[in-house]
Amino acid sequence: MGNILQISISCDGAIFNRCLDCFLGKAAYIRNLQENVVALKTELVKLIEAKNDVMARVVNAERQPMMTRLNKVHGWLSRVDAVTAEADELTRHGSQEIEKLCLGGYCSKNCKSSYKFGKQVAKKLRDIETLMAEGAFEVVAQRASESVAEERPIEPTVVGLQLQLEQVWRCLEEESVGIVGLYGMGGVGKTTLLTHINNKFLQRPTNFSCVIWVVVSKDLRLENIQETIGEKIGLLNDTWKNRRIEQKAQDIFRILKEKKFVLLLDDLWQRVDLTKVGVPLPGPQNNASKVVFTTRSEEVCGLMDAQKKFKVACLSDIDAWELFRQKVGEEALHSHPAILELAHTVAKECGGLPLALITVGRAMACKKTPEEWRYAIQVLRTSSSQFAGLGNEVYPLLRFSYDNLPNDTIRSCLLYCSLYPEDYCISKENLIDCWIGEGFLTERDRFGEQNQGYHILGILLHVCLLEEGGDGEVKMHDVVRDMALWIACDIEKEKENFLVYAGVGLTEAPEVKGWANARRISLMDNQITNLSEIPTCPHLLTLFLNKNKLQMIHNDFFQFMPSLKVLNLSHAELTELPVGIAQLVSLQHLDLSESDISELPEELKALVNLKCLNLEWTRYLITIPRQLVSNLSRLHVLRMFGASNNVLDEASEDSVLGELVVEELLGLKYLEVISFNLRSSRALQSFLSSHKLRSCIQALSLQHFKDTTFLEISALADLKQLNELRISECKKLEELKIDYPGVVQRFVFHGLKKVDIVKCNKLKDLTFLAFAPNLKSIEVLGCVAMEEIVSVGKFAAVPEVTANLNPFAKLQNLKFFGVINLKSIYWKPLPFPNLKSMSFLHCHKLKKLPLDSNSARERNIVIRGDRKWWEQLEWVDEATRNAFLPCFKS
Repeated sequence: MGNILQISISCDGAIFNRCLDCFLGKAAYIRNLQENVVALKTELVKLIEAKNDVMARVVNAERQPMMTRLNKVHGWLSRVDAVTAEADELTRHGSQEIEKLCLGGYCSKNCKSSYKFGKQVAKKLRDIETLMAEGAFEVVAQRASESVAEERPIEPTVVGLQLQLEQVWRCLEEESVGIVGLYGMGGVGKTTLLTHINNKFLQRPTNFSCVIWVVVSKDLRLENIQETIGEKIGLLNDTWKNRRIEQKAQDIFRILKEKKFVLLLDDLWQRVDLTKVGVPLPGPQNNASKVVFTTRSEEVCGLMDAQKKFKVACLSDIDAWELFRQKVGEEALHSHPAILELAHTVAKECGGLPLALITVGRAMACKKTPEEWRYAIQVLRTSSSQFAGLGNEVYPLLRFSYDNLPNDTIRSCLLYCSLYPEDYCISKENLIDCWIGEGFLTERDRFGEQNQGYHILGILLHVCLLEEGGDGEVKMHDVVRDMALWIACDIEKEKENFLVYAGVGLTEAPEVKGWANARRISLMDNQITNLSEIPTCPHLLTLFLNKNKLQMIHNDFFQFMPSLKVLNLSHAELTELPVGIAQLVSLQHLDLSESDISELPEELKALVNLKCLNLEWTRYLITIPRQLVSNLSRLHVLRMFGASNNVLDEASEDSVLGELVVEELLGLKYLEVISFNLRSSRALQSFLSSHKLRSCIQALSLQHFKDTTFLEISALADLKQLNELRISECKKLEELKIDYPGVVQRFVFHGLKKVDIVKCNKLKDLTFLAFAPNLKSIEVLGCVAMEEIVSVGKFAAVPEVTANLNPFAKLQNLKFFGVINLKSIYWKPLPFPNLKSMSFLHCHKLKKLPLDSNSARERNIVIRGDRKWWEQLEWVDEATRNAFLPCFKS
């Protein structure tokens, strides 16, 4: 038997199974582990040497001006550092893993651990091999490009501005929009918004090559704008600064025309001629560059040819509170249980103006007792210029807008608005009447003065010193009003000297000794019941006593007011005027509207300089003495719309509604504006027979036409100034007839804006309204026989009339109450492009509204009515119903 070599290996079953697993695909990582650990140490040294070589080249290159490492080099160096750290960690643990090997390195006592470690070593070797291949750089650095924009300091929070920020940013992404204007009153956050836009270019990647910020300010100098731009684009040096404006403009144009730029212009007060500066006009033809500017004037947006403009408005109550809360701080707000409610009151006094909220909020941060907060409210309401920060920070900023107004007349008109209470909606018509009475407006005739007044209102609205109120009204922001009173009562006291206690809850008038030097006094909107003292006011020009509970005025109250020009006693409970009113020989404007006056005294004949007498809605006025109206020989304006509305008896000869008053009007040489009540068809015919009166009438009320069954509504043709018509309580009136050929030729109701039809129980339709293209408001109350507003039957015989008809194109408000048989407003859907509200009460037979899905597009329309009526409405289609569903309010 031959020699047989027998080897005995002591190995239990578990070791055999582990070894078998290793040899089935995982053995290579273990078999090569020792060799790979040695290789890893060697290759790691080579990678570190390569990195040091590249880093030396980078350091050397970056010593040169404006040079910076390439992004790919920077990324490679970062990856090398990461791989080096990981490889170091593996080599440190390599000896421990090698000790676990057995069977001559082909197996391991812990196969799982050795396999995992070996796999990591192998991967790291491949990573090093890749990095070595990537590290062969020909160039490691390049000239650094400047940042697209320079970051500007700003608070990180954008309370209330986030939505507008996104809207403006979307405009910058639209190729068709080149110039964007941001306008609003001082302190509202325009610069803050522009700053956030600037900084956003650093946060979001864009394809703009540079963003240039320029502060323009009130003192516009083109060379300053050029130097700021020149510095940004690398032109600015001592030699270039001495070049002429035209030469610098050429240099700027040459560079910017090759760039896609954004020019941010802060604080424009007038047009900046971009061409003279050298800025290529933004648009697709010039790389789709952009110009965004801020201004206090909406007019500047037009002068700058802005394709989009955004009004930066005051903050909502919620956002205003959030900003105020941030500035006050939680510690002060929660230092006493009563302070939180008081803090809300203080915040509201700021009117949502961010600058005021910030200033007042910071001042209140250290106030931790309710008494301090209550005192702050008192100061803000009575002498706000004394509040910390307002008089030296907020008001001076707003005064820039005041000082920049074109002339003293417009400045005086603005200050005059501060005579009205906070948040008060001021009638444009009445305000202009007061301006005319004061002598601010100096055109040759009343219509010229009214137009001048509306022009001034436009200026004040455009520069955001006034705001639009309701229809035909303006408002003055609380902080602007405080600024105006600061100017009128403190800064320009000798010139203006206002005494204003409007809407502050007075039950008694202030002591009259404080009135002596005042030029304008406003005690309106209080609870004053009597005026028993006799003031001496030699300089007084305007006195507002309206909206009080006045029942008595001393007969000699007006004795020492020789200069008084404007007196407002409207909304008073007075039933008679003091005879001493005859002392007001300089009076030009007297407003008794909506008072309880029942008769006018003979003494009014002494007011020979009176130019405007307002008796509108003096519901209980019965008598005007004979020859009173004709004695007011300088009268330009007589407003009597709605006068004697509550007087039910037939007018007598002495009545305010009699034909006698019409005859007296004919003798007034300067009469230019009338609003009037007429009570019979005979009085109407007498009125319309006068060319003079036809040319003056602005508002006409036809009331209690007892025996009239029809009116030839076309008889109101050519009343160019007529803008309001009211027909009420004409019990037998069945039809308002239209001369269709006349309508087609003259379009008779072109000026009509408001129509009220009240308790005309037999009237069937209001078809004439279809021929009032500028109509804004329709109100129909208690017309129980009315079935249609515009009758389709009346148009059947005259199809040529309807060919170009576009009714209700400017209608804003529609109201039907108690029109119980109404079935149709119009026979087909209309677009209603300006509609704001529709209201229906007790109109259950009205099953269809003249609306389609286009009527609701991109507008907030409110439809009011009871829910049962709403649920029974029939719609032209489901889309229309769904479009108007959110508009309904019960």
